[in-house]
Amino acid sequence: MVRSGAEDVDGYLAEVPEDRRDALSRLRRLCRAELEGFDEVMAYGMPAYERAGVAEIAFASQKQYISFYLMRSDVREAFEERLSGQDMGKGCLRFRKLGSIDFDLVRDLLKATAASPGEIC
Repeated sequence: MVRSGAEDVDGYLAEVPEDRRDALSRLRRLCRAELEGFDEVMAYGMPAYERAGVAEIAFASQKQYISFYLMRSDVREAFEERLSGQDMGKGCLRFRKLGSIDFDLVRDLLKATAASPGEIC
């Protein structure tokens, strides 16, 4: 699934492959816990978290991995050392194995994102 037609995140999670649902649900719980004041929306066919109408975080079940989108370049730069060993695109952290999701790193990225607004890449 690259782009979902689900209207909300509950619908999205119902569509994803069952073996990925727990990991994606855990990402959602982390986002909801750490991104206080953000709105949970569906954007570009995936769950996204917006502040003042601007998406700063998103995640998705892709064909060969789970992606975590960190759209804040300042947060990526602040975590450059911890992200250096990860499979990372410009703004996408890719987890190719369910067991490889570093939920502690994700939590720290979410906390840094929530701490203050910043520029979106």
